[in-house]
This record gives sequence, structure tokens and C-alpha cells, in this order.
Amino acid sequence: MGDIVFKSEEINVREHEHVSKNTGNVMYEQYLLNDEDTKMMIKQILYPKGTITPWHTHDCAHGMYVLEGVLHTNLGDFDKGSFVWFKEGSKAFHGGKDEDVEVLFITNKEFNIHYL
Repeated sequence: MGDIVFKSEEINVREHEHVSKNTGNVMYEQYLLNDEDTKMMIKQILYPKGTITPWHTHDCAHGMYVLEGVLHTNLGDFDKGSFVWFKEGSKAFHGGKDEDVEVLFITNKEFNIHYL
């Protein structure tokens, strides 16, 4: 894989609607990196107000850096500039409770999700 560059004007998460096939939740996701070798991934996610993922696990660890709003999770609420890391296999929920929330979402290997 070669170098990847996104200029600020090329990042507009609101142009990338994603409807979960499992929950029907509408979110917005723009992929920034999906590494072919390690399968780790980085994407920007916008959780609209009131959109919270159901309890779930992943076979990968994942982190969320809060860009805007307050991220509501099972570990607590985290405001802009906060970083939360969920270890591999941990039970979690997260999203935007009282406002839209934008995060940078990072995995350490291939992403999957298992709803509980």
C-alpha cells in the first residue's frame, strides 16, 4: 500500500451515510485507512443524536478519539479531545446520546462486530 493523504476538504463524513444491516441505525462513516497487510482500520464516524450501538463485542481492540460532541459509552461519557480504548473482546456500547458525536475510530486488526 502506498502513502495515503486526505486533505481537509476531502473529509466530509456526512456524505457517507451508513445504515446498519443489523440494527437499522443510520450513521455516517468515512474510511481513511483500511490496511491490506494488518487489516487495521481508521475511519471517521458521525453518530447522530440518539444513535447508540447496542451492546456488542469485537474480535479486535478499538479506540475512539472524540472530535466533536460527547461520546456516550458503557465506560462513561467523554467529551471532545478524549480518547477511549476498548480491549479485544470487551462488551461495549457507544454513540451520541444527547447530541451528534464525531469520532476517529481505530482498530488494531480486522474489524467485525457481534451483537449481544
